[in-house]
Amino acid sequence: MLRIRLANRDIPLRDDGSLPKQWVLAEWPATAPEPTDFWIRDYPENTPIATLVRIAKMRWRIEHDYRELKHGLGLAHFEGRTGAGWNRHVTLVTAAHLFITRTRLSCGR
Repeated sequence: MLRIRLANRDIPLRDDGSLPKQWVLAEWPATAPEPTDFWIRDYPENTPIATLVRIAKMRWRIEHDYRELKHGLGLAHFEGRTGAGWNRHVTLVTAAHLFITRTRLSCGR
């Protein structure tokens, strides 16, 4: 993990004309010959390492929840024709996901 300055035209320059520093995190398992994943974040320099790692790994949790919503709880099964029907469907699927998540957490799984 280190701080770098990305060379990118889309990043606004700081007041002194320099590019802002950003965090680079690399995941390098002990058994791998080279890093397997990289993350670039623009959080402040005093951000704790544990926070950076937690946020970088959060993407996996989001993808897992979406897959569970879509395949396990039927988010992709909506066949209605109205926006109101879609809103009801999404609300019920989300409520089911909340119930499952709270049940899983209360059981210690």
